[in-house]
Amino acid sequence: MKERSVTRQQEIDTTEAQAPSEQPSTRRGFLKSGSVLSAGLAAGAGMVSTRPVRGAEPEDTEKQVVRIGVVGVGGRGSGAINDSLSINENVKLTALADLSEGKFGIVDRLKKFEGKVDVDPSKMHVGIDGYKRILDDPDVDLVFLTMPPGFRPDYLVEAVDAGKHVFAEKPTCVDPAGYRTCLFADAKAKSNKTAIVTGTQYRRQTNYVEAIKRIHEGQIGDIVGGTTRYCSNGIWFKPRPEGMTDTEYQVFNWMHYIWLSGDQITEQAVHNIDTINWIMGGPPESAYGSGGRFTRPEGSEMWDSISVDYIYPGNRMISFKCRQIPGTKGDNSNVIYGTKGIATIYGANQGATITDRDGNELWSMKGDLSAAYKQEHKDLVDSIRAGEPIVELAATAESSLTATLGRVAAYTGQDVTWDFLTNKSKLNLFPEKLDMKASRPEPKFAVPGETKLI
Repeated sequence: MKERSVTRQQEIDTTEAQAPSEQPSTRRGFLKSGSVLSAGLAAGAGMVSTRPVRGAEPEDTEKQVVRIGVVGVGGRGSGAINDSLSINENVKLTALADLSEGKFGIVDRLKKFEGKVDVDPSKMHVGIDGYKRILDDPDVDLVFLTMPPGFRPDYLVEAVDAGKHVFAEKPTCVDPAGYRTCLFADAKAKSNKTAIVTGTQYRRQTNYVEAIKRIHEGQIGDIVGGTTRYCSNGIWFKPRPEGMTDTEYQVFNWMHYIWLSGDQITEQAVHNIDTINWIMGGPPESAYGSGGRFTRPEGSEMWDSISVDYIYPGNRMISFKCRQIPGTKGDNSNVIYGTKGIATIYGANQGATITDRDGNELWSMKGDLSAAYKQEHKDLVDSIRAGEPIVELAATAESSLTATLGRVAAYTGQDVTWDFLTNKSKLNLFPEKLDMKASRPEPKFAVPGETKLI
């Protein structure tokens, strides 16, 4: 593998020398301080901008081919590939990386995208370091980071270092250390003029956009409070194949380990939490929560229900609930109460409505989730071609940490503030040195009153 001219550690050392009062962009370094590097410092960290796409003259941007590499070719990885190839012209899938060679069969299933798939076997990378081959590949312009969430913060920084444009699935972090890393990557991407679009597709779903625009314009009056729910049935669980080490198995069965998924509230329900932050104009001031587990398999660290009261500026409360319990009634909704009316925004394709306080409908619009999934990829590629790359990582990291705030409050049984989590918390779930052949501590689920606030 070709080495980059500046190693990660050299860049950290340079950054520390330039600003000894600040911290480097590693998660371990971020634990030393709650502050985040400024965009100005990031700009001085040695980043250089590369030509965003290749294959045509600069003035003929519509004919430039954007070459895509994907890290993590599972459900969301294959979904992102299909969405991008479906909606974009002059894009080409050229490289893949995954822990399992068996995932590369997707190439045969993509034959319908004639001329948009050209993955040579030499660019199918297997193993935990496979992503590095994609980041070092000069023929990859855009990287999809669709591996388990725990890996995402560090991979994001490395992708920005490599001068790549990025699509990163949600959540972008599962702990405060990862959040600070994401903010560093966001600032560097803006300086580097490389795009980062994230998998918060509801921000591009037309009924969400219009409903929230109307809320912000005052159609329901002043926001008083609201409820948001992401309640569904069970989630997959993978039995342990013979011969897998602890670490290999946890990555294989990643949903059930908090260092990798962040639990349901962070991995899945972040969509609703992101919607609420969007509506409220930013994160909450504090969270107080509870929950538990009734149906999870032995060995899973996940809870199967969490309820949180989030307090937003102005002493406005949003009551949040998520659960994954078989046989229960599902609900995926965001209800915002105003002094003049009520806005209800449903997940998936259910649409959105605004009524007055007496229940008379004032406005409604259907939803189209499939179009939103595709639109985020079109917006990403269009921004690259226009030379105005979208960088939206900070907002998604903020929503990811809001979900983490609720999880931490529920796990510990404490009233936890945003200030504590962003500026004082030392919580860092990811192993300092990841060894796929290593053992892992015995899985242990949180118990309020016993689980400590860190």
